[in-house]
Amino acid sequence: MSDFEPLSRAGPGRRGRVLAHGGLKLVLLRLIAEKPSHGYELIKAIEEQVNGSYSPSPGVVYPALTLLEEMGYVSVGAVEGGRKLHTITDAGLQFFESQRDEADAHWARLQAKARAHAERPPQIQRAVENFKLAVHMRLQRGPLTEEQAHAFAAVLDSAAQNIEKI
Repeated sequence: MSDFEPLSRAGPGRRGRVLAHGGLKLVLLRLIAEKPSHGYELIKAIEEQVNGSYSPSPGVVYPALTLLEEMGYVSVGAVEGGRKLHTITDAGLQFFESQRDEADAHWARLQAKARAHAERPPQIQRAVENFKLAVHMRLQRGPLTEEQAHAFAAVLDSAAQNIEKI
């Protein structure tokens, strides 16, 4: 198996990753080939590409950049205030060009995610984000008793069933 994995395949009802690890590396190479960038700039460029519907975490991006550097695909220079400027190398550009079809598939997947996100009515986007926040905040408050866990699951199941009826 190569270091650059194909797109992840999620089964029915599963979201899966937006990009497999190899996909992120190819997207990063694509962006760096267009313009040498700092890690934070790359995160923001991906976020902008998908209209804010996805943002890779620094905990995924920075190790990917380190791997690309170790593989000789990017070089690091002009460290300013702890920010490393990543530039694609000749080997990186050659590798990227050899993987162009796969890189384009990952890029298209990001664009499809942006389109799907944009097609959702704003009131539904707001409600989904509110729901996720409420679930997260409640689970962060501490462990649930058995009774609370059953009540929590019942509320979630009921919401899902009501949505399916619409």
